[in-house]
Amino acid sequence: MLLHIDSSADTTADSVTRQLAQTFVRTWHTAHRTADHRHRDLSAAPVEPITPAYTTLGRRVEREGFAPPAKVPALIETAAEQHEWDLTHPYITELLATDTLLLGVPMYNFSIPASLKAWIDRVTFPGALTDPDTGESLLRHTRVVVVMARGGGYGPGTPREHFDFQTPYLKAYFGNLGVPTENLHLVAAELTRVDVLPQLAGLEHLAAASLARARATLTALATA
Repeated sequence: MLLHIDSSADTTADSVTRQLAQTFVRTWHTAHRTADHRHRDLSAAPVEPITPAYTTLGRRVEREGFAPPAKVPALIETAAEQHEWDLTHPYITELLATDTLLLGVPMYNFSIPASLKAWIDRVTFPGALTDPDTGESLLRHTRVVVVMARGGGYGPGTPREHFDFQTPYLKAYFGNLGVPTENLHLVAAELTRVDVLPQLAGLEHLAAASLARARATLTALATA
């Protein structure tokens, strides 16, 4: 199954990540005609931020030795905890059923959008993504394709490279979840605001080249 998650607050007409993600989806459908595809738009249907009841339940699960999702209901003690689990469990189930996770992630204030962080906080429930018998990651065979867009230039060797908290965060997060390096693909289009930011004038050719490379890489990944 392909799980496609958009986190841009912009509409498709204005969002580079939405447009590039659609390139991947269209190509993927051509190559995998019978495969299941689900789409979540975190701007249109935001994930509720976690609450104290979520963290209380999570700590109780940790004290039980990271009980798997099937055993969590037996540990719920309040209506608020039940509400949090009812919100959380479908996201976990959906992620665990996914073969390829496609994320559209624009850079906001040097990092990821709050809408995506809310999904991450909720789906990363203690013990939910780990095999209770072996301790192995349940995402070790999941392929993750991240479509990133940045208004300026943050690539290696650029003056603003150290402002990029988007790439290292996503690498650390998925790496910590047990997604192998070879299964994690971060594809960035840079200088996407070249048409509106005066300080980027003269870099149009670099922006066009970056966008073309991102589109070609995503097309190749979708057919793999």
